Amino acid sequence: MEESQEITVNAGDIARLAGVGRAAVSNWRRRHEDFPQPVGGTTSSPLFSLPEIAVWLRANGKSFEVSLGDLVWQRMRTSVDDLRLGELVGGVGAFLLFLRREPTLWRDHGTKSLTRVAEVTTDLPGSADLLLDDLALVRLVAELAAERDPLEVFEFLFQRYAEAHSRQLPVTRDDVAALMVGLAAGEGGVVLDPACGVGTLLLGADSLAGPRTGSRTGSRTGRRGRARSERKTVLMGQEINESNALLTAVRVLLRGAEARIVAGDSLREDRLAGELADAVVCDPPFNERVWGHEDLAGDPRWEYGLPPRGESELAWVQHCLARVRPGGLVAILMPTAAASRRPGKRIRGNLLRAGALRAVVTLAPGGPDLWILRRPDGGRPPSRLLLVDAGDDLSIVEPAWRAYQKDPEAELSGESRTVRIIDLLDDEVDLAPSRHRPQHGGPDLLRDFTDALAGFKETSALLSDATPALQPLTERQDLPTTTVGELAKAGLITILQAPARMSADEGPLPVLTAEDTAAGTPPSGRTTLDPALVMIRPGDVVTTVLGAVRVITHGGAALGPQLTLYRVDPQRLDPGFLAGFLRSADAARIHPSSSRLDVRRARVPVLPLSDQRMYGTAFRELFELEDKLRETRTLGETLIRLGFDGLVDGHLRPCDQGA
Repeated sequence: MEESQEITVNAGDIARLAGVGRAAVSNWRRRHEDFPQPVGGTTSSPLFSLPEIAVWLRANGKSFEVSLGDLVWQRMRTSVDDLRLGELVGGVGAFLLFLRREPTLWRDHGTKSLTRVAEVTTDLPGSADLLLDDLALVRLVAELAAERDPLEVFEFLFQRYAEAHSRQLPVTRDDVAALMVGLAAGEGGVVLDPACGVGTLLLGADSLAGPRTGSRTGSRTGRRGRARSERKTVLMGQEINESNALLTAVRVLLRGAEARIVAGDSLREDRLAGELADAVVCDPPFNERVWGHEDLAGDPRWEYGLPPRGESELAWVQHCLARVRPGGLVAILMPTAAASRRPGKRIRGNLLRAGALRAVVTLAPGGPDLWILRRPDGGRPPSRLLLVDAGDDLSIVEPAWRAYQKDPEAELSGESRTVRIIDLLDDEVDLAPSRHRPQHGGPDLLRDFTDALAGFKETSALLSDATPALQPLTERQDLPTTTVGELAKAGLITILQAPARMSADEGPLPVLTAEDTAAGTPPSGRTTLDPALVMIRPGDVVTTVLGAVRVITHGGAALGPQLTLYRVDPQRLDPGFLAGFLRSADAARIHPSSSRLDVRRARVPVLPLSDQRMYGTAFRELFELEDKLRETRTLGETLIRLGFDGLVDGHLRPCDQGA
């Protein structure tokens, strides 16, 4: 490839680089005759020359910044079409892994050392075909890796790729992934994901591992990290999409994990056959009809019955059980209908009789469900199944599972309960937690209904007075902006994160968790004293990986995992002002594995402190309104559920509207 090839950008890229919305770019094209003409792409998605765009923006006084990371990414976007972009990202990842493992080869021989990439990265799927022929791109990547750690560089590029292909990439929700890994793979050992996608679940399992010798993340660790290090974690994964398998392998190997990632169809072509894991976590594809029903009719994995053609998920359940050691756990996501569809009742019944299926958890009102299984080891199977209806509160799942593990025969109360397996083995074998939710009755229902009704009326009445005072403008106000990174360089912001692998579940010191931050509740975690802890102070701004933002009003707690803290200079920057723009900026919605390059690109207007405080007040009112709406919704859902229960069982009756 010629090194002089022109780098192109689309409208979305221009908006991101200039710190504006896509609508602003459309307006520039429409209003300014001298705006650069497209050099490629299509009518609906034109491409522009990056150098021409840079010249135009600067000539028109627009804020514009192209970092080395963006330059690398845009050159990659220009080099290949979207169908091959994942393959190129993986190839760059292989080169970064080569730089991590053999830095002296590149330093001493430069591009001549590229012939050794395949030899050094034989543990990557398809490593023999990963040689990069764009030498200009190779040099840019090497330059970026000299500034930033190779892992950080790759995660930056991966996040750019994920944003461009968000609808095509199989990504498990962060909180769900953390729950699955914690329930099934918390003790380490060999962890398998037979449908690993881009590695979300395997990375979660790796995060529970102890520190590695010489790793940059192993210098500071909490109590949990030290405990995990006693048992080595080995990651195994298979993925049908070759590019995604490569991306997963690069992500885990750059972290120093011991891993084996292969490409292929786990059901039709199990390339890890014969390997037994200590735990299996899996988010399989749902509702696949062409999964190999005819070809695999006599497969020995179908110990609990041949999966019906339309029940591919039950094939995945049995595949996972076949690949875990006796006594090992499986955590697998399932569509809600899989708990009750008639064609699958025989397999569900056999799983219950054998004691293989231990829990069914509804993670959200519309699904999916989480099934937790344990491969039988010859012991006496339990007589009860755990059913949990978590709704939107995943925090109730792990305590319920631990209580069930401690005593599977005990009866639980609340949204978690155990049901006798013999009562489930009827003509339907319906395992949906909502079907078996205990009904309120008598004084308890009447008391709860009355409390919910009163609370709903009270919070609803407050909503009308909670609207912020905002003035509509006839024309958009175009504010000068800077980035969080520039504010940090100027000393207005200090960005802090919790120590790697800190414990947040036991100890004398309170910990602010991601769940606390999202819900606006006091710190609920606990940890032990450690000099590396980040202690929060009033006025700190804290963000979660899912975009929740809070201005801290009380100090004394430690910053928890997967949180980022922004400590401002209150004489120059208002914390409420910063929190509002972080809440609204896409770049500030941090993914657990995203690069700090992204975080620092979040844009913030440049305003006097007095104006900042006015914005901060408005943002605070919006945050308070958001909390009141969340509380009202929760009370409303409780009121509706109790109303249905009371009308059905006779403890409530309809009355005239005026009564």
